[in-house]
Amino acid sequence: MAQSRHGPRERMVFSAAQLIRREGVGSTGMRDVAAHAGAPRGSLQHYFPGGKEQLVNEAVGWAGRYAGKRVARFLAGLGEPTPSGLFAAMAAQWTDEYETDGFAGGCPVAAATVDGAAAGTSTREAAAAAFATWRAPVAEALTGMGVPAARADSLATLMISTLEGAILMARAEEDVRPLQAVVRELGPLLDAAVVSSG
Repeated sequence: MAQSRHGPRERMVFSAAQLIRREGVGSTGMRDVAAHAGAPRGSLQHYFPGGKEQLVNEAVGWAGRYAGKRVARFLAGLGEPTPSGLFAAMAAQWTDEYETDGFAGGCPVAAATVDGAAAGTSTREAAAAAFATWRAPVAEALTGMGVPAARADSLATLMISTLEGAILMARAEEDVRPLQAVVRELGPLLDAAVVSSG
């Protein structure tokens, strides 16, 4: 993600998401965001007249869209797409990050949700919308693999919530084993939901 091609507003939204995923909402300051983005501090009020809450909400929305768009990339990387293969690819993104960069980062949407008590109602709503934005392409992918539409949304919810829980446990334990365990255990259940077209 070459952020240099983007303007200061887009860079600040991206930077806010990156800081939130590492520090949480409460510890992410507006000045930190401007410094991370290489943007003038004075531009914060210009681009985000709603202050930190607006910036956080936009960062959460960005994260939901990013996660949703990744689904197509994961599918493209699978020779023969299966629900278990998709879930394994979703988890591998985190396993790879943790093995390469350590366990400092998590999901910015989850971080905003956890910090939601300190944030406003709009942040909770932004997090809910971000999860929905992520869940929809997962459900659509499952349907495309032969999972009945009536089950696809609930299985997408199961996949995302299981992944988020494994991310939290992996960070707490500083070990990728929770991610590996959920891929191993959930995979057969997901594949069993596919209805044969033959």
